[in-house]
Amino acid sequence: QVRLVEFGGGSVQYGGSLRLSCEASGHTDHIYNMGWFRQAPGKPREGVAAIDSYGSTSEAQLVEGRFTISQDKAKNMVYLQMNNLKPEDTAMYYCAAKTTFGLTRLDVLYNYWGQGTQVTVSS
Repeated sequence: QVRLVEFGGGSVQYGGSLRLSCEASGHTDHIYNMGWFRQAPGKPREGVAAIDSYGSTSEAQLVEGRFTISQDKAKNMVYLQMNNLKPEDTAMYYCAAKTTFGLTRLDVLYNYWGQGTQVTVSS
C-alpha cells in the first residue's frame, strides 16, 4: 500500500504562485510514476503533470510553461510549482501514484490517490 498526502493549496490572485507538495509513505519502492491531477466542479478530472522514477516529465499543454513538476526521491516527495495562476486553474488538486511502467497523465492507470488540496484563483 502507498499513502499520499497533499498540502500547499490555498487562495491566490490572478498571476500568483503556489507550490503543492505530496508526501508518499508505505511501499514507495513500488512507485514508478507520480502525477498531479485536478478536478473543477462539473468538469472531468484532468492530468496536469507527471514524473517518472527517472525524472522524465509530462505536462498538459494548458499548464506548460507555467507549472513544473519535480521530485525529491530521498524524501518521497513530489512537488507542483504553479506560476502565473489563472482563475481557470481553480480546482481540487490530487496527487497520485502509479506502480506500472510508463510515463502517463492518464488517471485510470494510477493506483493510489491522495485526498486532494483545494486551489482557488481569483481574478
